[in-house]
Amino acid sequence: MNWKTRVTELLGIKYPIIQGGLAYLAYSDLAAAVSNAGGLGQITAMSLPSPEALKEEIRKVRTLTDKPFGVNFAIGQHGRPFSHYLDVAIDEKVPVISMTGGNPTPIFEQLEGVEVKKLVLVAAKRQAIKAEELGADAVMVVGQEGGGHIGKDDIGTFVLIPRVVDAVSIPVIASGGIGDGRGVMAAISLGAEGVEMGTRFIATKECIHASDVYKQRLIEGSENDTVVIKRSIGAPARAIKGPWTEKILTIESQKGSYDDLKVLISGKANQKYIYEGFEDQGFGWAGQVMGLIHDIPDVDNLFRNIFSEAETIREKWSK
Repeated sequence: MNWKTRVTELLGIKYPIIQGGLAYLAYSDLAAAVSNAGGLGQITAMSLPSPEALKEEIRKVRTLTDKPFGVNFAIGQHGRPFSHYLDVAIDEKVPVISMTGGNPTPIFEQLEGVEVKKLVLVAAKRQAIKAEELGADAVMVVGQEGGGHIGKDDIGTFVLIPRVVDAVSIPVIASGGIGDGRGVMAAISLGAEGVEMGTRFIATKECIHASDVYKQRLIEGSENDTVVIKRSIGAPARAIKGPWTEKILTIESQKGSYDDLKVLISGKANQKYIYEGFEDQGFGWAGQVMGLIHDIPDVDNLFRNIFSEAETIREKWSK
């Protein structure tokens, strides 16, 4: 079946699926696999130690795929300047730049006059309108079900997507709670023209940096096995429930400061879990969609399963 939408035409991809930025996990192997399967794979720029490392990852992707891919900039989440990283993406003529986790205005200013597709992750209608005004080619809209950093308003995907669709003229990409063909079709029925998936891509063979403990927890857990941390410091984010997140929530409940939390919520603590599987020394991001994840396929088979299910639904609707 034809899955052409404004998103597939904008990005030059076969299927309207975008792989999320996935801090410390979204590198060349996963990005190339997603792009080769017909979606848009992405590299996470700000998890890399230097602009030179980003250049190396971009060039590695190009040895693994001739399909479009993107570079994600998680601005504001890593506390490091991003302009030199963005210079690399511009110099390497990356076809798509996505922005998450902060004010995207400086990136738009640096990209002025550059031929690149610009995607912005938002968690509220007002943010989507602002992104369109800045010049975004599409917005990725994450509901509160999503993993990692989410919006402060606790609006679910089913309400947020049509609200944004009605408010902007650029294509809308749905994110949060989507991991199979049913989610894709639900998003399309709400007016979205593509979906972004993060947690689902962690539980794949090509997400080689994720520990077996992390992946196993995703397939064994349910939608009740996530918690929202960092709400007390104005940066709510959804993670897998565990002893480390309980420590974080205890400090938050006692009105602890950022200084009380910073070691527990650090990138190092995140890596201790996602890379090494130490559940008592760190944490891993995950959305409620983990309740729908039951296997660890390769990316190509994941796409086949998603669109086989979606096509069955399409055929059912046509009758």
